[in-house]
Amino acid sequence: MMHGPAAKLEEDKAAARKSRLGLKFFFVYGLAYAGFVLIGVFKPELMGIRVVWGLNLAILYGFGLIILAILMGFIYHMACCRLERKLNHKEDKNDL
Repeated sequence: MMHGPAAKLEEDKAAARKSRLGLKFFFVYGLAYAGFVLIGVFKPELMGIRVVWGLNLAILYGFGLIILAILMGFIYHMACCRLERKLNHKEDKNDL
């Protein structure tokens, strides 16, 4: 027994802009992560420096990367929803 899609699939007019936004976020996160790796490779003694509340730079930087990824995910989701509403439903109003 074959089941079809739960929703009608249509062309996503926002796909190109969402892809570009995703690539921008990827490069921003990639730079932040590269900084973490480069410090670990070339100046590992910096990772052991106590920064705040007795936590060292490695722990704070690592948690910062996790928090950055979560925040960027939320921002990406909100931006994509806005783009979809703006670009995909613009023609629907004109069809009336």
